[in-house]
Amino acid sequence: MRKLLIILFALFALLATPLHAAEDWSKRAVQRDVVLKYFRFGTGETMDVKIHVTTLGTPHRDAKGEIDNAVMVLHGTGGSGAQFFRPQFADELYGRGQVLDVGKWFVILPDNIGHGQSSKPSDGLRMQFPRYDYDDMVKAQQMMLTNGLGVNHLQLILGTSMGCMHALVWGEMYPGFARRLAPFACNAVPIAGRNRMWRKMSIDAIKADPLWNGGNYTTPPVQGLRTAMDLSIVAGGNAWGLQSEYPARDKAEAFLAQTIAARSKDDSDANDQIYQLDSSRNYNPAPGLTKITVPVLWINSSDDFINPPELGLAQKQAKLMPRARFILLPYSPLTKGHGTHTWAKFWKADLAKLMVTK
Repeated sequence: MRKLLIILFALFALLATPLHAAEDWSKRAVQRDVVLKYFRFGTGETMDVKIHVTTLGTPHRDAKGEIDNAVMVLHGTGGSGAQFFRPQFADELYGRGQVLDVGKWFVILPDNIGHGQSSKPSDGLRMQFPRYDYDDMVKAQQMMLTNGLGVNHLQLILGTSMGCMHALVWGEMYPGFARRLAPFACNAVPIAGRNRMWRKMSIDAIKADPLWNGGNYTTPPVQGLRTAMDLSIVAGGNAWGLQSEYPARDKAEAFLAQTIAARSKDDSDANDQIYQLDSSRNYNPAPGLTKITVPVLWINSSDDFINPPELGLAQKQAKLMPRARFILLPYSPLTKGHGTHTWAKFWKADLAKLMVTK
């Protein structure tokens, strides 16, 4: 029976695959940098911070001259706004008549502090860069919107993984700024237990590499980075899907080699990764969830190693928000583990319902 289900899921995936080539959404995007002068971090340090932001669509202004069609999408740890150009997200959401149709919505895709083309340790300060946290990142997002783009209200914040956590922080730090929240793939408790452990393992692996040299390396600490990459592959994977697709040892090892080779081509910096993984250290929106009174669509997936559903955390905490709806996506060979958050086919119908909620 299980084998039959796997075959049926695979057949459905084949039939659901669009026959046309994916659109290059980056060609329709506008790129800009917003500089936040004398930005003050929670540590008390100040510096000019650059936030790189990508936008799709055109801002619309209401009778008062306020932009009234802005939505913001927030990436996960180690990501950037550019990840939301991938077909599994963009082709499902941005086209004509779709839920985030860029002919209707002004879509804002920032690179957060420490990520992408925004200010980060690898720009030159290395381990002397201010030790930012999620509050700093959300504060910078708010300043980028108001001071840089002239956006004083959002119709939606959709956040994936780290962005999921940021969406909850937003709901408490700036109540009502966003009229709807869609946090995907996170919990609302401190990063502890196994979640903190694998992050700390990655940080320790990088720091233990002799080439790291206290962050002052001339050659990248490749062994430490490799270990961190290995841990992220395990943490992000779907065990059922990987077992179904790579049931033999040689196939599994070949997939691993291909994945590592592909990921090794990026220009990830060791110090940037340490900061990215550590920035969640004091995250804890749980005590303030009752402040979030706007409609919330909170989605986790049953195959998420990072946010294991058996803990039952989100299911309980969603009830603390008066207008929150929690969905736990079922486990299947087609879901993507933690990364299910950016495969819009699994949740776009529910997002469409949220967008018409007043």
